[in-house]
Amino acid sequence: MAGKRRSSSASLSGRVASSKTSSSETTTSTTNTNVTHHHEEEFEFGGPTLGPIGIIVGLPLLTFIFAYYCTSKGWPVFSVADVTKDVPAFLNKLAKDAVSTWSLEVFLAYVAYFLFHVLLSLIVPGPVKLGAPLPDGSRLPYRLNGFRCLCIIVSIMVGVQIYEPFGPRRYTLEWILANYPKLAVAMTVFSFLLSFFLYGYSFVTGHPFNGKKILAAGGHTGYPLYDYFIGRELNPRVLYGQLDLKFFCELRPGLCMWFLINLACAFKQMNLPNNNDGWVDPWMIIVIIFEGLYIVDSVWNEEAILTTMDITTDGFGFMLAFGDLAWVPVIYSLQARYLADSYSPIKTVKDAAVLLAILATSILGMYIFRGANSQKDAFKANANAPAFKDFKVIKTPTGSKLLASGWWGVARHINYFGDWIMSVAWSLPTGFATPITYFYPFYFAVLLVHRDMRDEEKCAKKYGKAWDEYCKVAKWRIVPYVY
Repeated sequence: MAGKRRSSSASLSGRVASSKTSSSETTTSTTNTNVTHHHEEEFEFGGPTLGPIGIIVGLPLLTFIFAYYCTSKGWPVFSVADVTKDVPAFLNKLAKDAVSTWSLEVFLAYVAYFLFHVLLSLIVPGPVKLGAPLPDGSRLPYRLNGFRCLCIIVSIMVGVQIYEPFGPRRYTLEWILANYPKLAVAMTVFSFLLSFFLYGYSFVTGHPFNGKKILAAGGHTGYPLYDYFIGRELNPRVLYGQLDLKFFCELRPGLCMWFLINLACAFKQMNLPNNNDGWVDPWMIIVIIFEGLYIVDSVWNEEAILTTMDITTDGFGFMLAFGDLAWVPVIYSLQARYLADSYSPIKTVKDAAVLLAILATSILGMYIFRGANSQKDAFKANANAPAFKDFKVIKTPTGSKLLASGWWGVARHINYFGDWIMSVAWSLPTGFATPITYFYPFYFAVLLVHRDMRDEEKCAKKYGKAWDEYCKVAKWRIVPYVY
């Protein structure tokens, strides 16, 4: 059942290409001076009931299936026929397997991992930048130390893997894969618990940071399930305002866990019985390097997410929490997990040609993605810079400017195109023996198209005729000459 409340949505991805423009919001004061509300018009995802239920139940189940059943025995060990033959029996098996996979030790280990990230985010030095203006005109500070925190945690894990300074090693890269299904369940349970906390915390007035809370557009509909799912509060902060939970979860625990899982998969491949070389094959190297570069690029340029819809517009509820903490590390590591079970060195000229083609595809995607986003960020920082002297610029009724040349004269969301090309390049090293490793680019294409539709609606409302003029220059939405 779809009602009329909200016209924009959060993404189910912890890593999504940043938008070209900042989001549009309207503010309406309420009688409670401690809470600021701002509204939009429609529910999202088939809300307020059926859609959220389907996602809250379906995506954790899908995450568990990928983590538990996609093993060295097969991808997956059951067939579509096995599922459709007796759906209730299959669902019952899923529930029993999930319950049996629960491990308090693994859950506590993940909680410790999460809290260590929190500690690092608070104590590791880093520049402090102000976020985009909030609906009430205020701007929140953010400490940008994500890259340094990532380096510290990865260095610790690699150090523990190599050395044994405190006796027998326990929580190593081998431990991650040995307990992988349990870890996936732990991350999912933690996401649910965090989402419950976020929902309850959104009702607590007298914010210790600025004395008030700002609720997200469409996050306070009066439908508890929908509000829990979409997120009530815009920027929930704890520890006296020192920790912004949404900003923290966006690029920290989930992305780092994805990187650690990939490293664990590479280490597993190095130690396969048939690997006489004692090293990883070129296919795994491509996945590790290019996915690693993407992760590093995200945290190195984390200031860019301060102007994205995830931060400026969407509330922080189950959808973003689960996407950031569980969906990303499980789904985005599928390629490395598949390659970890075999060792395939380059043997023929054809293999070498395929390898070079995949490398070129990945480099092309990164070139488009980083080139477009860097140009956008530079324009936002200083639209009058000499570099934009000869660029076409469209002035908007809001006083801002739209860049209509360079990358942004080719397509209105050309960065999404580069992002998707990279997702395909990360899957190609797995070959075509299974469609499972291509789930990510398929899902990501749907997500980006949905995000594009949402951006188009928002920008059309915000910029009016200026947006129409821009669309005449940049005729294509994502893929030049296609869409």
